Amino acid sequence: MSDLPEFQFESAPDLPGSDRLARIFYALLRPTISRLWDMTVEGAENVPLDGPVIIAPNHLSFSDSVFVPASLPRRVWAVGKGDYLDDWKTKHLFPALGMIPIDRSGGAASQIALDTAAEVLKGGRVFMIYPEGTRSRSGNLHKGRTGAARMAGRCDVPIVPVGHVGTLDIQPPDTFVPKINKPCTVRFGKQMRVEDFGPDDDPRRYRRMTDALMFEISQLSEQTYVNTYAGSADESVAVPVRSAAKMPSPIAVPPGRQAKKSADVERPTTSASPVS
Repeated sequence: MSDLPEFQFESAPDLPGSDRLARIFYALLRPTISRLWDMTVEGAENVPLDGPVIIAPNHLSFSDSVFVPASLPRRVWAVGKGDYLDDWKTKHLFPALGMIPIDRSGGAASQIALDTAAEVLKGGRVFMIYPEGTRSRSGNLHKGRTGAARMAGRCDVPIVPVGHVGTLDIQPPDTFVPKINKPCTVRFGKQMRVEDFGPDDDPRRYRRMTDALMFEISQLSEQTYVNTYAGSADESVAVPVRSAAKMPSPIAVPPGRQAKKSADVERPTTSASPVS
């Protein structure tokens, strides 16, 4: 069984990647996933069908970069670690499909990738970035880095939080061949905007938005949130991701989200909160 939203291919000859190769890739990807996996997509209506948007998923497996794009109704560009350019199998393929290589050491090399991502958004397209920065080895959802929020502020675009369940079972870390006939669910949350977390001159708004973003992702992905960065020396010992059949237990609300909730309580009941 498969439940994929209708797809509309967007040609973008001025952006990274090959229109021709990307068109073939998406034409093959979606039918293949429909045949080999039990795919469910929820909340696809939260992804705008035109205009710029940032997609921000949790990151557990290499196959996240396959199942999330396949779940979108539009073509997507994303950053990927520069190491992929060192492997002959991915050196040409990934950039042709729209991957923007990034040097995670930071500095000028990273800035080039971020500037390219900004051009994708300014062109009215979809850009995907993992807020955790790297894959979680613990199964938990880790503290988010502020890059997605800063990009949203820089380009004045919304962020759609994404949580998926099942990709870790399909392709655990350090495995090459994914397991077929496994279930996978991808959930898209409500759009979030950086202006809801403070004025332009408040440097804390990016951390507030990032904390709130990770809270939303944890609810969608059914993961436990831990306040450490993925890949850090103090990353928690590996624990299984919760079964999709179980509801997630309550987690600590990140500070930015808690402040937002307190502000909402004081508003008149006729005023709707801009962030769900």
